[in-house]
Amino acid sequence: MLDFVVAGLSANSVPYVEGLELQRAVHRSVVAHERPDTVLLLEHPAVYTAGKRTLSEERPVDDTPVIDVDRGGKITWHGPGQLVGYPILHLQEPVDVVGYVRSLEGILIEVLVEFGIDAVRVAGRSGVWVGPADHEDKIAAIGIRVAQGVTMHGFALNCSNSLEPYSRIIACGIRDAGVTTMSRVLGRTIDPSELIDPITAAFLRATSLNSVSTNPASLDTVRTNA
Repeated sequence: MLDFVVAGLSANSVPYVEGLELQRAVHRSVVAHERPDTVLLLEHPAVYTAGKRTLSEERPVDDTPVIDVDRGGKITWHGPGQLVGYPILHLQEPVDVVGYVRSLEGILIEVLVEFGIDAVRVAGRSGVWVGPADHEDKIAAIGIRVAQGVTMHGFALNCSNSLEPYSRIIACGIRDAGVTTMSRVLGRTIDPSELIDPITAAFLRATSLNSVSTNPASLDTVRTNA
């Protein structure tokens, strides 16, 4: 069983701290087998978040607030026009964190290809990339945490968001690559809501994540049961 919860998009976007509290509540319930594995899909209002490996020189230089979080990776931005996914899933033993990250990349690549975007992995770098070899731009970032065998955090897919916020940080700690969006690549606006069904379908096809069926849940259900 795999639940998908659209926690809030567009005008109903979820403040990052609220989303983090929701993640933690769902994580506790999944660990305790009180609810099935769950994928939260949402947008956040604009915010910078810094993973555990973020260096001081990679943070904004203009005193922009940054939320320090317990995921892997470095600093990134979330905001309007970007679809964020938080898969909260049991991983099989022995836990293979790198393999899980590769699975998330594969899901996003599959979806982007459906939209006509030639997305790829880049050796030595997490996330999903587009563009010519050695000149790729990141289109999706991935940062995760595994606690008690269950995942938290996840991916951020750039759909129609502004790229200006990235100019104030060294995104994901990568100095020699750019950032792009689906809208920029395709030359038309792609709203995060357009990705919900394709991403849901791709997760359900990803047998490496043990996705066998879906039982869509509302945010109220998550809060009640978590």
